[in-house]
Amino acid sequence: MEIQANEILSVIGPANSGKTTFLRMLNRLNDLNPNFKMNGEVKLERENIKNIDTELLRKRVGMVFALPLPLPLSIFDNVAYGIRMHGEKNKKILQVDVEESLKEAYLWEEVKDRLDESAFKLSGGQQQRLCIARTLAVEPEVILFDEPCSGLDPISTAKVEEAMIKLKQKYTIILVTNNVKQAARVGDKTAFFLNGELIEIDKADKIFTAPLDKRTDGYIRGKFG
Repeated sequence: MEIQANEILSVIGPANSGKTTFLRMLNRLNDLNPNFKMNGEVKLERENIKNIDTELLRKRVGMVFALPLPLPLSIFDNVAYGIRMHGEKNKKILQVDVEESLKEAYLWEEVKDRLDESAFKLSGGQQQRLCIARTLAVEPEVILFDEPCSGLDPISTAKVEEAMIKLKQKYTIILVTNNVKQAARVGDKTAFFLNGELIEIDKADKIFTAPLDKRTDGYIRGKFG
């Protein structure tokens, strides 16, 4: 599988088909499991990720999880956390970077007058966009989204999707979703996984109109999954 820069790859498939395991493999989060074993190679810009320091790799390949996980800090400090971890202390630079990240995550206008408030005061959808902003703040090259809208209402989902479509101008995005319509709306390409196997990958419009494999067609039509 080859994922191009500045595209959104949506990954679909029924439960236990390997979607999240695949996603976590891309920034070596699976390494945290002592029983994890891996065959084959994953390359980022032609470099095997096994040869990249894990902290650096996770800076270059950020991840947004299904459930928003804000830190028990202010809105500002949530976004600034990663920047500070990488050594930036200048307040003016932090302010600029935090504002830019919140704008990219489509959250700035909603929180610009309450940056000192606890992140826990935000709604679920706002917390998810805050987590996106926190990921963007450390300037990754790739962003992994693991069902980022699974617990959100339609309006919040639309805002997250709008942010993703805008973000692909600067980032490469891999989106795991159980929402087939979402995969069709935002994906440039779509990959279908089944029982730990990549069944098919193609341009999203082709996958959703004329898939080559009958199992892909069956899943999209809701015959199983």
